[in-house]
Amino acid sequence: MLEPRTAVRTMKEYHPPLGGRKGLRLDFNENSSGCSPRVLARLQQIDAELLTKYPERDSVERTTAEHLGLAPEQVLLTNGVDEAIHLVCETYLEPGDEALIIVPTFSMYEIYVQATGATPVTIQAGEDFAFPTQSVLAAINANTKLIAIANPNNPTGSAVSRSDLLRIVEAAPNAAVLVDEAYFDFHGETLLDQIGRRDNLFLARTFSKAYGLAGLRVGVLCATASQMKMVKRVASPYNVNAIALACLAEALADRDYLTNYAAQVRRGRARLEAEFAALGFRYWPSHANFVLARFGEFRQPFVAEMRRRGILVRDRHSDPGCAGCVRITIGTDEQTDRLLRELREVLAAIGWIGTRSEVSR
Repeated sequence: MLEPRTAVRTMKEYHPPLGGRKGLRLDFNENSSGCSPRVLARLQQIDAELLTKYPERDSVERTTAEHLGLAPEQVLLTNGVDEAIHLVCETYLEPGDEALIIVPTFSMYEIYVQATGATPVTIQAGEDFAFPTQSVLAAINANTKLIAIANPNNPTGSAVSRSDLLRIVEAAPNAAVLVDEAYFDFHGETLLDQIGRRDNLFLARTFSKAYGLAGLRVGVLCATASQMKMVKRVASPYNVNAIALACLAEALADRDYLTNYAAQVRRGRARLEAEFAALGFRYWPSHANFVLARFGEFRQPFVAEMRRRGILVRDRHSDPGCAGCVRITIGTDEQTDRLLRELREVLAAIGWIGTRSEVSR
């Protein structure tokens, strides 16, 4: 009887709750407004010839590299950040290797590590989800071949200092250090300037969040030219579809759209955090386009009542250290107005009393 590899049989599964997502989508950290009008205009120009040809990545990679201030040979466009993570794992991990993953974080790090037969070593974040720099440094050994760090992190919204990231890069010269900057546009701090200077540093970004292209599935992986040459051996030459490639250049060119949307998110983030503080909720200051807060025993009725009212939020109760927590994505100014209005109404409807003890459980 045909059997899959042991690593595949024993790896974790990820089943995102994507079914029936009608309403205001504040559950998956997507752009809840839409993409740039320039992208929509380009989509209307798509013709049959483009769809019948295999996609050509090179010219758009050059455009993306110029946008990032890098050389084209330091850049690889990928099928979302997910593929970027997968390719780094496939390029550098073997059975017996170890990968350090700081939890809670994006689930796909551990899944892609397990798929190679390597061993994920999870390190719990510190109090208030502080990044455990010393614990990470202490865990590095001869078997460490990957360290995956989301900065800012999901689902907590916490960020790692530049100095701590560089300490880890320097302490693990024989490991690929992958810094996932999926939420960079809402944070503004980056290690992009270190690409080409640190041979073991890999940086990933997505165009699914601020750019509003989640449905097109396109991301980018950056590293030194020599390391990227190895990663490209693993990648399919046609990994990013022609429609995504045709639209990406337009999305990158519309800087005003991106600046305006990111500014709205930052304003809404501050407003939601202020509301949580006024209501006595335990929440964690965020550097991303969402806020994580503890609802305690009110978590399930809150999520259900918000859905009934047409607003989707994400239950993160099962993540390490996130018991009773809900994550809420921030959208436009108008969407934040609605969110804050519905928030108080829902809390009243589910019988929330409003004391700190209620939400700290």
